[in-house]
Amino acid sequence: MTTKTDPMRNKVIITCAVTGSVHTPTMSPYLPVTPDEIASEAIAAAEAGAAILHLHARDPENGRPSADPAVFRQFLPRIKQATDAVVNISTGGSSLMALEARLAPALDARPEMASFNMGSMNFALFPALDKPMEWKHAWEPQLLEATRGTIFKNTFEDMEFILDRLGRGCGTRFEFECYDVGHLYSLAHLRDRGLVSGRLFIQFVFGVLGGIGADPENLTHMKRIADKLFGADYSFSVLAAGRHQMPMITMAAAMGGHVRVGLEDSLYSGRGRLARSNAEQVERIRTVLDALSLEVATPAEARAHLGLKGADAVAF
Repeated sequence: MTTKTDPMRNKVIITCAVTGSVHTPTMSPYLPVTPDEIASEAIAAAEAGAAILHLHARDPENGRPSADPAVFRQFLPRIKQATDAVVNISTGGSSLMALEARLAPALDARPEMASFNMGSMNFALFPALDKPMEWKHAWEPQLLEATRGTIFKNTFEDMEFILDRLGRGCGTRFEFECYDVGHLYSLAHLRDRGLVSGRLFIQFVFGVLGGIGADPENLTHMKRIADKLFGADYSFSVLAAGRHQMPMITMAAAMGGHVRVGLEDSLYSGRGRLARSNAEQVERIRTVLDALSLEVATPAEARAHLGLKGADAVAF
């Protein structure tokens, strides 16, 4: 009797979230802003071992989060030409953007993967104002303050729209971002209705004010509930905000999960030391994975594991 070997056993998919929409240019001189900077950072992260690149765009003039497909088109082809990493385009954009704007870049590019936010929530960035700064741009404190009185809107109607237009319409598969336990049950509801299928890739998100806290107990609880709801039909990855990044993703890897790093989630690489690049964070978690006797998955392995359509089927 032969036993089928899991090709992903002891292999970890590294996602790198290159710039995001949470941090602002004043917070770090290393945060990529222009299309050239985003492309260079993404390529270097892939060369360091990231199999998936999670991408946002920014206004090249002032660094404000942008959902303009024309800005994405300035860096997406360059990344595709230079690396075989999976491109994952945000549909979250910024919590202050309308759904149509958030979805526009992915509908234009028809990527292999896109992020998918699993529920409406408070997404509070305003505590960053407690740290005195000389802001480079007026929009920075204004955006942070605006999150005090707004909700990151992701209704079931919104989710159904994304699944129809981007999933069925473009063949894009999703990284389901779950900021709390209830989001897992919402995903199970969509699965039970037949709106999502195949192996699910679930990103457990910890440490965003308004979502679940970055506590080890919460990671074990999220995994326990996901196991109950999805059995063997899912893989999980972990991202954690700020100083929680490395401890929580190390725990995730030890539990059989995948990991996400990048300047979207944390600007640091060690206590009190700004990361000089996204690749630096990729290299740091690779050191941890090596110490745990785990291997880094290649983009080809990630594609096969997640059932992606392939880089030749995108529109950039």
